[in-house]
Amino acid sequence: QVQLVESGGGWVQAGGSLRLSCAVSGASFSRWCLRWFRQAPGKEREMVAGIQPGRTYVTDSVKGRFTVSLDSAKTTLYLQMNSLKPEDTAMYYCAANPPDACYVDFRRFWGQGTQVTVSS
Repeated sequence: QVQLVESGGGWVQAGGSLRLSCAVSGASFSRWCLRWFRQAPGKEREMVAGIQPGRTYVTDSVKGRFTVSLDSAKTTLYLQMNSLKPEDTAMYYCAANPPDACYVDFRRFWGQGTQVTVSS
């Protein structure tokens, strides 16, 4: 059974840094599509960053500040967040899609989320 468990959220002042971790288990994730999403109160969930074989990407609003990576054992997904802004405040979720359904929403597995709060 695929499981994703996030950690590393918390409170930080604007300009600070946090590193989120997502422990993945239950499959061989070397070719899976792994992503970070976030959802702020009253807003729609948005994709923040992703990693899949041969490619990493981040959304424009965090480009130059956030970095996504996967450890060499392919068991922990990271999101390094620098120069944090109050508008980065949200619940952050990691998500995983199998290789044959990288963009299929109903095939996506989700973690429980970790809260990030950035104060001005």
